Amino acid sequence: MKQVFLFIAFAVVFGLSMLPSCDRVSNPYPIQPCLELDTALYPGLWSDYISNEWPTFSPNTNQNRNVLIEDFTGHKCIFCPAAADLAHQLQQANPGRVFVASIHSGVDGIGDFQSVDAEYTLDFTNPDGLAIGTWFGLNDPGFVGNPRGPINRVNIGGNIFQGPGQWSSITSTLLTENNLRVNLQSKLNYFPSTKGAFVHVEVDKIDPTLTNDLGIVGYVIEDSLVGDQKMSDNSHNHDYVHRDIHRKNLACMPFGRQITSADMLNGKYYINYSFQVPNQLDGQYNIENMHVLIYVYDMSTKEIYQVIKQKIE
Repeated sequence: MKQVFLFIAFAVVFGLSMLPSCDRVSNPYPIQPCLELDTALYPGLWSDYISNEWPTFSPNTNQNRNVLIEDFTGHKCIFCPAAADLAHQLQQANPGRVFVASIHSGVDGIGDFQSVDAEYTLDFTNPDGLAIGTWFGLNDPGFVGNPRGPINRVNIGGNIFQGPGQWSSITSTLLTENNLRVNLQSKLNYFPSTKGAFVHVEVDKIDPTLTNDLGIVGYVIEDSLVGDQKMSDNSHNHDYVHRDIHRKNLACMPFGRQITSADMLNGKYYINYSFQVPNQLDGQYNIENMHVLIYVYDMSTKEIYQVIKQKIE
C-alpha cells in the first residue's frame, strides 16, 4: 500500500463562482442498473423513439481539442479545497474547452479522506470512481495521494497523475498545442415522466495514424452540492460547495468500452447510452446541476484525445 502524502506545493485560494442554486441533499447518490441502453426509460413504444426521437448529426465543424481535469479528492482532505478552486478557475477561464471531474477516491479506493463518519455524513464515493482510483493507485507511480490528478491523462515523466501545482501549465500547453485527433459530438433526449435520459454520441477518428484501440467513457457529473468539507485550517465547513462531483459512469463501466467496427456507419462511430436521472429522497435534487462528460481515450496509453460536455435538458 502506498503511503499517502499531503501536497502543499501551492496555497492558492480563489473565490467560488456560484451557480444560481445549490443542492443540499442528505442521501447518497442511488445505485442504478448497468444497462447500456434501457429502452424502458422511454415513455412509449420504442419503435416510436427510433422513428421520431433518434437524432441525426450535422457535420462536426469543431477544431479544438478539449481538456479534462480529473481531480482525485476527499471531503476530509485539508488541501483538497485549494485544488478544487484551482480546477474550477481553469474551467471558468476556458469555457467550453476545459472540464472538471472531481472523483472522490484515493490510491486504495476509500481512504481516510473519503470515509464517512458522524461528522462527515455525505458519501461522495461510487463504485466506478473507486475502481478508477484503485487501478491508477496500483499502476501509476504519480498517484501517491490526494489532491492529485491527470490532465487528459497525458504521460509526463512516466506519470499520468500530477500535483495541482502543475495543472495550470499542463492545461495551457494542451490548449496551445490543440492537437485534435478525435472529434466528438453528442445529443441527449430527456423524458421527465420517467427521468430517462438517452445519450447518443458520434465519434470521428480524424487522425488515421491512431492504431491503438480507442475506448469511450461517460461520466455523470453533479455540480454545486452543499456538504461537509475539512478546510486547510482543519476547520469543518458545513456549507462547502462541492463542484463537478463524479457520480457514476454510463453503463457502470469504470474504463468504458472499446469502440469497434460494429459501431461504425459511413466512416464514423456511433455509441448510445441511457440512464435514469436520480430522484433524491429529500426533494432537493436539481436537474440543472447535472451534466454528462463524454471522452474518448487510447486504451493502451490511457491518454484522453477528446472530451465534451452534454447538458441534460
